[in-house]
Amino acid sequence: MRRQRLGDLARYAAGQMVVNGLPRPPRLNEALAPQNGQMLRNNSLLYLKVRCEAPDALIPLNEPADDHETVWVRERPQKLAGARRLSHHICGLYLHTCAYARVRIYCQHRMKQNREEIMAHIVVLGAGLGGAIAAYEIRDQLRKEDKISVVSKGAIYQFVPSNPWVAVSWRKRKDIEVDLRPVMKRKGINFIATGASRVVPAENRLELEDGQSVSYDYLVIATGPDLAFDEIPGFGPQGFTQSICQAEHAEHAAEAFEAFCKNPGPIVVGAVQGASCFGPAYEFAMILDTELRKRKIRDKVPMTFVTSEPYVGHLGLDGVGDTKGLLESEMRNRHMKWITNARVTSVEAGKMNVEEVGEDGTVKATHALPFAFSMMLPAFRGVSAIRGVENLVNPRGFVLIDKNQRNPTYQNIFSIGVTVAIPPMGKTPVPVGVPKTGFMIESMVTATAHNIGALLRGETADAEATWNAICLADFGDGGVAFVAQPQIPPRNVNWSAKGGWVHMAKAGFESYFIGKIKKGESEPFYEKLVMDTLGIHKLKG
Repeated sequence: MRRQRLGDLARYAAGQMVVNGLPRPPRLNEALAPQNGQMLRNNSLLYLKVRCEAPDALIPLNEPADDHETVWVRERPQKLAGARRLSHHICGLYLHTCAYARVRIYCQHRMKQNREEIMAHIVVLGAGLGGAIAAYEIRDQLRKEDKISVVSKGAIYQFVPSNPWVAVSWRKRKDIEVDLRPVMKRKGINFIATGASRVVPAENRLELEDGQSVSYDYLVIATGPDLAFDEIPGFGPQGFTQSICQAEHAEHAAEAFEAFCKNPGPIVVGAVQGASCFGPAYEFAMILDTELRKRKIRDKVPMTFVTSEPYVGHLGLDGVGDTKGLLESEMRNRHMKWITNARVTSVEAGKMNVEEVGEDGTVKATHALPFAFSMMLPAFRGVSAIRGVENLVNPRGFVLIDKNQRNPTYQNIFSIGVTVAIPPMGKTPVPVGVPKTGFMIESMVTATAHNIGALLRGETADAEATWNAICLADFGDGGVAFVAQPQIPPRNVNWSAKGGWVHMAKAGFESYFIGKIKKGESEPFYEKLVMDTLGIHKLKG
């Protein structure tokens, strides 16, 4: 009898029959988020998500219900707080067990994999600084029946802050890379080493580059940026300048630098219009200076720093502490010239064409800068998988989020890291973006993990990231450190300092963070203890 009942149920769920006089479930053209209360059909059983609305209400009713309706169900209230599969008597039928509680029924589409029930599927798109840590932290928030998957173009994690060292051969590429597959497997995280070709939020799925698709209940977009080298003729690794944005770029830059040292000449370093990550440009300029002095050829190398910032040390943040004074002093001591409010118009072999823009936006000078070696950071934009998706991203392709890291239109989509949309600090003569630094990203991760966990438990997703920033800018033989709480002004803390200790601190942080990635940890207790002691938190409140 039970087998027959389950078979009838499966046929009912597939819309193939009428059960107890009830019509088949509706056939829907698109899938909606579970919280919308929409019934979906499957070729197998239906799965219900139930949430207590009045657990103390004990009313002896047992009546049919459609989706969106409040029904009276005989069930222990504590068993109705999460999601569960009901093998019979669903939706238009009735539920019965042993006690009374009022619940709202949410029918949602679920697939069965290896006969294992999946109550909620969380997908993290991207496995960089934000994505890898997000997967670890979200995993700790899930119930045992939930599933988490990471979708990434490739399985190798790169510690991007060390790329300037790779570019001068202070590190090898293999030193800063981690194979994520064994780590994810050990943590119980499904890892898909295939890039996404398109996010389809209206259908709650990702289209993959291999033609497959992945459905999700909640999506965390942590892709990092697309590098807009193509926006300037002759620009980038495929043109005439180097990059340190990716480990493979840094490795190529190291080869070019070794060739340069055999026949030294002028160097141009900096960041073009629309760039939003200026710290690595300053780092690399100073590291080059240090390495050239070690090789005793610094006297043969004129250096010019070219930046879209309105002043040296602006950093896309209107400065932090006295970064203007600190960096200007450092560059004078290292015999570097600089051009601010700079717009790069084109790059040729051995020559960079630059417009220097006045405060009124007009061109006040042009420069044809010769170089034998150049590294310029590009502008960022959203990756092609999300660029142009209406109501998800801004015109530049960055994900629109609210204060809880959540997209206002697609409430089951969150975003963290460089891919989120943050307005510029203010009007500047040349476009300048806002950086998203390491600790700032980690605070986004923690807020997102807490919010997804809350939603799975039927609670309010109200966690807010502090967006505090801690930055160590290494110069090879010293460096500049700054703390901005929050990163976006006005700030409660606005501090910067320089010294030889910064170089050692960054080397230590590199080892520590790569160790976290290898272990599958997000925030060891001693890290949280230190941060709490310093008054630096990831969440508001």
